[in-house]
Amino acid sequence: MPRLQVSHLHIRLLTRQGPADAVRDLSFALEKGDTLGLVGESGCGKSLTALALMGLLPEGAQVSGSVQLNGQELVGMPERDLCGIRGNRIAMIFQEPMTALNPVHSVGRQIAEPLKLHKGLSANDARAKAVALLDRVGIADAQRRFDAYPHQFSGGQRQRVGIAMALACEPDVLVADEPTTALDASVQQQILGLIGELVSERGMGLVLISHDLSLIARYVQRMVVMYGGTAVESGPTAAVFARPVHPYTQGLFGARPNLRTPRGQRLATIAGTVPALADLPAGCPFAGRCGLTVDDCYTTVPEATALGAGHAVRCLRVGETA
Repeated sequence: MPRLQVSHLHIRLLTRQGPADAVRDLSFALEKGDTLGLVGESGCGKSLTALALMGLLPEGAQVSGSVQLNGQELVGMPERDLCGIRGNRIAMIFQEPMTALNPVHSVGRQIAEPLKLHKGLSANDARAKAVALLDRVGIADAQRRFDAYPHQFSGGQRQRVGIAMALACEPDVLVADEPTTALDASVQQQILGLIGELVSERGMGLVLISHDLSLIARYVQRMVVMYGGTAVESGPTAAVFARPVHPYTQGLFGARPNLRTPRGQRLATIAGTVPALADLPAGCPFAGRCGLTVDDCYTTVPEATALGAGHAVRCLRVGETA
């Protein structure tokens, strides 16, 4: 049984422009120790997917489909029951640690709290475990800094504290939503390397959300490319990088700078702009921005086409793009 099984997940938001389908028919599975990347532009549905996994969607969001954690259905679960799972069996590293951490409580108290709530540890045992976690994620002088507040840490250190909080109860699944945004390259490598080590040590499943293709290439085994709330391409990371098939995936890869790009040459871009969620076509969400668009692309939802070895793409023109 997969650690995490997402089947036909659909999320509808109520916006000023009317109902908007923010995530459409998304499916993926995560086994013990698996690493999966969700990649795409801002607004493609990555973070909403993460919030759906945690049961933290905005008020009024309509959810259908299935999210199962170790066989237990999370969609529609009462909030009281979700509170027993969230932060315990499934945990999340949020994109901006300064807003994820409570500024009026010490970082040590925030790490120790889930240990007392979910694991029933005494105050002394929870403190000892929290200090050990701070030390494990690379916070120097962890015993003393247990009583420090978030504003007394740098951005990279706050992210490490967020990782310690997420890992406190040794969850089965860890969701990392852009965990290195606004951090410099060396700190990015340290934090993602640390997450990778801990996933390997504990056999957790990891969902890494990023718009950075280089991070996806380096740190996850499988990937899902999202656009307009839809998984337009998915498969083993090496296979997708070796042979991107969907026009959107090809556009993302083509826009990457590389050392062979002549000085002063403009990078390739994807034509058009990302439409508002309420304005997405009923068929392929990339219709109109894609150079291969035909009339059917606006009205027909593409079925997933298997390309071999777990690699799949949703495109009506797959015979030409491949």
